[in-house]
Amino acid sequence: MPVHARIQPASVLCLCALLIGLTFPLTALAADPEPLSPDTQKALEAAVAKELKAYGGKDPIPGAVVGVWIPGKAPFLKGIGLSDIAPAKPIALDDKFRVGSNTKTFVVTVLLQLVDEKKLSLEDTISKFDLGVTVPNADKITVTQLCQMESGLPDVYNVPEMDKIDITVNSKFTAKQLVDIAGKQPPLFAPGAKWNYSNTNYLLLGMIIEKVTGHTVADEIKNRLLVPLELKNTSYPVTDPAMPTPFSHGYVLDKSGKWEDNTVSLPPSLTGAAGVMVSDMADMKKWVKAYVTGSTNSAATQKARLTCVPIGVEGLSFGLGIGCSGGWYGYTGGIPGYNTGAYYFPEKDATIIAFVNSQVEKPEPGVANSIVRDFTQILFPNNVAFPPPGKPNQTAEKAPTAH
Repeated sequence: MPVHARIQPASVLCLCALLIGLTFPLTALAADPEPLSPDTQKALEAAVAKELKAYGGKDPIPGAVVGVWIPGKAPFLKGIGLSDIAPAKPIALDDKFRVGSNTKTFVVTVLLQLVDEKKLSLEDTISKFDLGVTVPNADKITVTQLCQMESGLPDVYNVPEMDKIDITVNSKFTAKQLVDIAGKQPPLFAPGAKWNYSNTNYLLLGMIIEKVTGHTVADEIKNRLLVPLELKNTSYPVTDPAMPTPFSHGYVLDKSGKWEDNTVSLPPSLTGAAGVMVSDMADMKKWVKAYVTGSTNSAATQKARLTCVPIGVEGLSFGLGIGCSGGWYGYTGGIPGYNTGAYYFPEKDATIIAFVNSQVEKPEPGVANSIVRDFTQILFPNNVAFPPPGKPNQTAEKAPTAH
């Protein structure tokens, strides 16, 4: 029945009579989904514990929140370890985390909507937007190349000049200031020649969004995505470096190998469109499926998003602000104190989330992605995300249908 159809009075009376006559609860009409087997749940928990220990110091990383959703099975949701060391507080499923570069998935989605609205093209170059910045090859680098990390621009956070700046939580930066710092460096390669991860690209994309819309990136993400999708626990901090409650504390290893609280260490303006956002597991579960399936934008721009190119690492490729591995699509985020991974498997309508309260990304693929890899090995052995070298997936990667 179409949502606008009207129910006739007679139908209502019949429906009421039917409900009155029922002598058993409506919930009995559908059986609750079965949980994953006890052995599988134990294996998943053991995988988390293994990775927290492997990426830890004298003690394992304090905590993680993980979730698995597979059709026909009850969700596997687990908090392991602590959200706060002193005083000790167990980590909770609704704790918020800084999601780092998962921010980029929101930025790209706004950008694709603007393309759908004919307000820009993926083939536009940086120079078209008159951003007031000086970067090499601005008249050749396209929006696609920025999104896909093929611009050749160095990552501003890794250039020597940044090491000379005293950064505190009260520091103020603009995207233009940061891009100008990166722009003083020679390009790493000609646009489109290679792949190299650079946060500078996404600071530029944020500037393009603001130039085209006349609004801040924060407002565009909020009004276009967070409000319509009811992502109520997701935010884009602009000035306040504090975490919204409830949240997991973030930790770094000190020189002695002990965990030190690093929850509030950077000003929001330093990371901006490259990685400033905050979210929780429930919101990110909803979000990753939304943008991977293309419910947020047109089929044409979704096809562009999911055109994944090799990055030079076996089993990994990259689309427009999206990672692609073993049939899984999503993103990871690392920022001091936090490492997050959110991935969706279209073939099975499955989702895996791993939020960890420390940014430990070496050795590759990092702690959050290692948990995701372990989970995929246990649950979908023919579709392993981030497969170890020399162990390719048994099934070829296939892009999901955009709709």
